[in-house]
Formats: sequence, C-alpha cells, structure tokens
Amino acid sequence: MDLQSLTLLVEILDAGNLSAAARRLKMSRANVSYHLNQLERSVGAQLVRRTTRRAEPTEIGERLYQHGLAIQSELQAARESASALGQGLVGRVRLSVPSGYGQLVMSDWLIDFKRRYPGIVLDVLFENRIQDLLRDEVDIAIRVIPEPPQNLVARALGPVRYVACASSDYAQEHALPTQLDQLSSAPVVTAAVIGRQLRMSAYQGEERREVVLEPTLISENFLFLRQAILAGLGIGLVPDYVVQDDVRSGAVVTTLDDWRLSIFGTQMFMLYMPNRQHTRATRTFIEFILERVRGMPVAAPASRPRPPLRCRS
Repeated sequence: MDLQSLTLLVEILDAGNLSAAARRLKMSRANVSYHLNQLERSVGAQLVRRTTRRAEPTEIGERLYQHGLAIQSELQAARESASALGQGLVGRVRLSVPSGYGQLVMSDWLIDFKRRYPGIVLDVLFENRIQDLLRDEVDIAIRVIPEPPQNLVARALGPVRYVACASSDYAQEHALPTQLDQLSSAPVVTAAVIGRQLRMSAYQGEERREVVLEPTLISENFLFLRQAILAGLGIGLVPDYVVQDDVRSGAVVTTLDDWRLSIFGTQMFMLYMPNRQHTRATRTFIEFILERVRGMPVAAPASRPRPPLRCRS
C-alpha cells in the first residue's frame, strides 16, 4: 500500500462513486476500478461497497479513508509551510454567494479580506442555486435555505428576514396591503424558482400562514429588484438587507411588519464539504466570515409606513 493508493481511496469515497472520482482524477473509470481492486487485493479485504449510485466504505475502508485524510492534511500543511516561507498566507478559495447578499453585504467583507491576505486568490461566483459543491469545485457556498443539506457541513450565519415594502411614491398613490391575503392580488416584485408556484410563509407567534403569490416582476438579481421597487413597480418581497438603507432614508416604506415573512428560508448558512481537508487559506476565510457575522449589529425593526394615500380618480 502506498500514498497514491490511499489518495485514490479518499477520492472515490469523497466523490461518491467511481465515475465522479475518475473525472476528478482525470482517469478512466476502468483505470480507477483496476487500482481499487489492486488496493483491496493488497489489503486482503473489501474496502468499498459499490452500488449503482454510491460507493460506500466498509469498516476497514473507513479506517483507511481516515488515515488517508490525515496524511493528505499533513502533506497540504507541509506544502503550505514551504510556500509560505518568506511571504504571507497564500492559496486559493472558490466561493459561491447569493447575488443580493453577496453584493449588498459581503462585497465589503471580501474586499477587506483580500486587502488583509493579498496572497490568497479569491474566486467568487454570484449565484443563487444550491449547486453540487464537489462537481463545481466550490470550497464554500453561502445560501438562504430552510434546512441545510445533510451531506454538507452547515455553519449558521444568522436569520434572514423578508419585508413587504414599496417606494414612498407608490405608497402615496396606492393602498399598501394590510392583510396577508391581499398580497395574492398585489403587483409583487420578488425572486422565484422557475417552474414552481411561489408560496410565501408568514409567522406571528405560534401562527403560521401561507400565501400563494403571482408576481408581476421576477428576477434572481436582487439589485435589479431593488431598482424596480424604488421605481414604484409594485410591492417588493425581499430580504431586509436589500432595502435597509432605503428604509432608513425614507425612500422605501414597509407594511405587514407584525409578520415574519419567508420565501426561500429564514436562515443564512455557510456550506462546505465535510470530508474535504481545507487549506489554510480556506480555514482562514471561514473564520474571517464568522468573525464578521458575529460583529454585525442586530437589525432594527423595519420602519412603519405612513398612512397611504389613494389617487383620486
């Protein structure tokens, strides 16, 4: 048994099947299968149970897998120590962040991180889908979701609060919804999942309500949604951080503030693979973001809208 064989075992179990491992290792599936068979023959025991969908470790396979992870971690640490001699922290972090939260909240954090660690390459994707981290070679993803996937490590970054809001000009000309059901017929501006009926959850104490929405404007780009709200195109249903500055300035007013609203989830999570041995750069980035989140002020309650005026016909 050698280090290459252990590395192969780690890659197979991390990838979940032989085909995915072959793609990562840039080998043919038959070659991966051959080397795994050779390793099992040298050990004298089955290490991986193959099914049509998954490759799972046997008891001895799990033990060797853990040894392989530890060795990979030590090798990575040795490489980093050697490369860091005479210079600052180096490495690469591939990050996936939501378009709105990433641009409106995290951009300043990412710039500060880059200034502090100029030797680390940040590769930032702005997207909202929960992609396969392994397939897309993403180290860390930030997502708003109801529950994190069980196959990923999830670090809670705090609650996400949606607000029902409109521009002050819109509120002067139209009656803002005062009941949840009124949102069903209102010109709603929000994000949605293509091909799915959009449902909003609302919570008040122990009560939970659900409202089916028929948006008049839909986009995954929350900066565009903010522009549409400010332009008076309808009732925005967006996370509070999208319009918090506009609410403070009075350009945007909110309604239904007694309800806690949610569309995609009520929590923000940092997600990463559980078995991946993170580099010093990735570990440093994770701690940096957690530190920034801990230092964020608690959001103040949204301001109440002034009594809306109706246009006279």
